[in-house]
Amino acid sequence: MGQLLSEKTKVIIIEDDESILNSLKEILMSEGYEVDTATDGEVGIKKCKANLFDLALLDIKLPGMNGTKVLEILHEEFPEMIKIMITGYPSLENAVASLKRGADAYLMKPVNPSSLLKVMNEKLSERSNNRLRRRS
Repeated sequence: MGQLLSEKTKVIIIEDDESILNSLKEILMSEGYEVDTATDGEVGIKKCKANLFDLALLDIKLPGMNGTKVLEILHEEFPEMIKIMITGYPSLENAVASLKRGADAYLMKPVNPSSLLKVMNEKLSERSNNRLRRRS
């Protein structure tokens, strides 16, 4: 299920729980992704402005600025970036709000690694297919 592209797909994980952050980072790096991390939204946004990421994994509950606000900012500034929300507090309200604000997917904790990788691969494929369609 790893990356077939010669250039590594760049992912940022914005998650305040360091054990979740580190396990997600390990999983993604073992699949060939280039991974950066942030434990709060403001640092995550700064890192996104400094580097171009293909995909962001965002926790909804973050210290300071919550994940849905981070999502709004990233969606506005980086519309091409895939944004996947992750939460330990699932609710229909959160899911709908996230999708309305530009999330490409919404996953619940504990995140199943194979489900996460499947969703990421699907969204990355959709994005590259959309880019190809726009070029032709």
